Amino acid sequence: MELERRYSVLAVSASLKFVETLRTLLPEGRYGPVTVLHDTAAARRALAENSYDLVLINTPLPDEFGTRLALDACESSSAGVLLLVKAEHCPDIEAQVSAHGVLTLAKPTSAQLFAQTLRLLCITRERLRGMEKKAVTLQEKMEEIRLVNRAKWLLIEELKMTEQEAHRYIEKQAMDRCVTRRAVAEQILSIYQ
Repeated sequence: MELERRYSVLAVSASLKFVETLRTLLPEGRYGPVTVLHDTAAARRALAENSYDLVLINTPLPDEFGTRLALDACESSSAGVLLLVKAEHCPDIEAQVSAHGVLTLAKPTSAQLFAQTLRLLCITRERLRGMEKKAVTLQEKMEEIRLVNRAKWLLIEELKMTEQEAHRYIEKQAMDRCVTRRAVAEQILSIYQ
């Protein structure tokens, strides 16, 4: 049985009542650690220094409304971002931020709707986590291709091989020595550069 993932949370709110309520709505087994801050400046510092799975912003904040912070959090991290906004402002704010990946929730809200919204944020976070892994894998593959191509060109220049011969040489060395093409390419680069 797979253990349930815990989600780190940054909660930003000027309201102490919201913070107290939030603690009851975030079960420790599922959410933690929970960092609670009360203004945008502190939240920006925390986002720059740490990585969070979820960012919850209860508007308005003392030093700005909170919309810009939500947009910046989406742009600079892969956290799921939730902006809690008074019901009368929610349609306008949602129109501004939804295209950027910020989820909005009108307040006051029920505990059930809040919990459901958090589950959606967690699902979104997992999807982003999967995409991050794919991006890293693609970057690594592209870097390997670049290294192998550089090694091939060195073999062509230094040993006067054809491109096909250089390619076959790298492949054969990798198979014979039970190493990756990248390792062979790195060795060739170290010899001829």
